[in-house]
Amino acid sequence: MEFIDYYKVLEIDKKASEKDIKGAYRKLARKYHPDLNPNDLEAEKKFKQINEANEVLSDPEKRKKYDEYGKDWQHAEEFEKAKSSGRQQGRPGGYTYSSGRAEDFSDFFESMFGGSSRTQGRNVRYRGQDYSAELKLNLTDIRVAHKQTLNLNNKKIRLTIPAGVEDGQTIKISGHGGEGINGGPNGDLYITFSIFNNTSFKRDGANLYKTVNLPLTTAVLGGEITLDTLDGKVKMKVKPETQNGSKVKLQGKGFPKYKKEGEFGDLFVTYIIKMPSKLSQKQKELFKELAKTNL
Repeated sequence: MEFIDYYKVLEIDKKASEKDIKGAYRKLARKYHPDLNPNDLEAEKKFKQINEANEVLSDPEKRKKYDEYGKDWQHAEEFEKAKSSGRQQGRPGGYTYSSGRAEDFSDFFESMFGGSSRTQGRNVRYRGQDYSAELKLNLTDIRVAHKQTLNLNNKKIRLTIPAGVEDGQTIKISGHGGEGINGGPNGDLYITFSIFNNTSFKRDGANLYKTVNLPLTTAVLGGEITLDTLDGKVKMKVKPETQNGSKVKLQGKGFPKYKKEGEFGDLFVTYIIKMPSKLSQKQKELFKELAKTNL
């Protein structure tokens, strides 16, 4: 039997932290899980190797022993007998496929960590698989919090969609992943939101942005315009001599702030002065008169 490089199996280096090990394990376990690779013997083999590597590297005692003896693992038992302190075996992992059958551990694992692992493996509780899902919504759908029912693996999940979630944001729903094994906890469900902007506004967090075409006469003389917001129409006063590109802020007329009930961002309006076209002869004459004043 050959030495197995568990760090290589999990695609990490020997300086990896517990967080690094956990992240690498979860990523690879999802990739090679038999449920996602039916009838793929290579994927099943890889999945078992990943679980075995995690069984060792996620347990501080096993990892210490593995790092200490490395390729001298054949002599590990002799070295261990020379020590008076015992070692605690068997730490639950994350995903699993095998329910802890004896053949799920390699001969290398059994030789280095003892045959007792075979018996313990049958009683170890394993966490269920995490699930991932994408939920597509329109921007107007998330103006207010609302409930929605998802159908996942023939199971209905009722959840509340918070107002103001971001495009690409992921939320976790604990316990709604795959079932645990041997009484282990269920995995979690991770939902990633894909938000389509079905409005004329540009969104940046809780703030909204909009450009408005302003007639030249209104820009020069001032006046009043009607503006569409997400809450309906509002009337805005335009100051005389408003310049092209001027910006005004409508406080509290933006988007709801995520998980801050009753709080909203602002709406920023940029004026684009619309130049007149197809002038009548009379209008042209009036502009000629204005030109004489050197405006």
